[in-house]
Amino acid sequence: MIIKPAISVISPDRIEQDIGLQLWGTLFEELPLHKDCPNAIAYTPLINSHDHLISNWVPRAGDNRPYKNSHIWVEDMKESFAFKERDIFWHNNGGFRLEEPNSLVITKLGAYKSLFCGCSVVQDHSPNQVDAYYEAMPIIVSKNFRQCHSLTLGNWWGGETPQKEMELTKGKMPFIVHLGEGIDDITKGEFAQLKKMDLLKENTLIIHGIALSAEDMDEVAKAKASLCWCPSSNFFLIGQTIKIDAALKSKVNVCIGTDSTMSGGINLIAEFLKIREVFPKIPAKEIYRMATVNAVTALYLPQYFAFINPDKCRNLLLVDKTERDPYENLYTLEAATIQLLIVDGIPRFGDSEWLELLNLDDELYSTFRTGNKEKFVIGDPMDLNEQIDEVLGYHKDFPYLPF
Repeated sequence: MIIKPAISVISPDRIEQDIGLQLWGTLFEELPLHKDCPNAIAYTPLINSHDHLISNWVPRAGDNRPYKNSHIWVEDMKESFAFKERDIFWHNNGGFRLEEPNSLVITKLGAYKSLFCGCSVVQDHSPNQVDAYYEAMPIIVSKNFRQCHSLTLGNWWGGETPQKEMELTKGKMPFIVHLGEGIDDITKGEFAQLKKMDLLKENTLIIHGIALSAEDMDEVAKAKASLCWCPSSNFFLIGQTIKIDAALKSKVNVCIGTDSTMSGGINLIAEFLKIREVFPKIPAKEIYRMATVNAVTALYLPQYFAFINPDKCRNLLLVDKTERDPYENLYTLEAATIQLLIVDGIPRFGDSEWLELLNLDDELYSTFRTGNKEKFVIGDPMDLNEQIDEVLGYHKDFPYLPF
């Protein structure tokens, strides 16, 4: 099947107009169709490089903000309304086995948070889970990684020592760690500790890095390591964020994450908007690069998640054209404006007209209305929400769900 959008953003540095995109996958090989999409812009889907799917509960937690470091918040959070309400539905016994029924309900909703803003992949920073957990998700939750919660708190939620976790990567997947999430001496000392432990390597993905100096940024760039920027969470908890000008000057590979809704924004587009608000000089094209090409580098994903291949398009985000500039158009993106989201050759979300056009199996999808449009989505997030409502005894509204 071939579709022809008005504009196709092949990469952050290449835009084409009125070209055909050959959709890839068994489903599309059986459809000798050609569809013009004159009011649409095609992108490679976005990538959320940092989230905690089990913690996408609301409202935000943090009554004693701003915090000198996030380690203080971790304890403070446990006394919050959001934590205690979530505890009614899922109690964390310390095992972090997220494939169990109630935890899976919450984490799947957390993955839908990224799906509904046009993501193909979300990185779930938690202890490594069994394959069944990742296979249950509505989009790709990357499973090839090793991690440490933080050097200061260690792997309190599960996993090996930081050195062992890095060893287990064999240099072929990212080693992910919260680092420098604060402004005090503890968080300022974590980067030196990382180096002393010989953990600053090309596959290191530093989450947050608020405490990193301009000189530290130079060292991160020299090591070819990556830095994940979570601006909404940083400003909410700490009142500051990374030294982004220094990071960009040093050519650090910067990607973008949402963090969970217990501290971060509603979704990845909210992060884009936060960056535009506070750092208006950063071009929308570069923000898009951070959420695609840079994320692929940081997470060791296949290159087809970074660009559109017009002859073999296996990942596609087709969005209403509301702005002339396709990069500025991303700021208007929301669930209602997504015409079609394809991830790894499988339609995941879009306007309901595609259900019939693509001859999709109704049993694999559900439908709902948002704005003035009827949508289809893989799986049934409405049912997940209802399962939570049944246990709580009232309706729980999650603002990242568009129904």
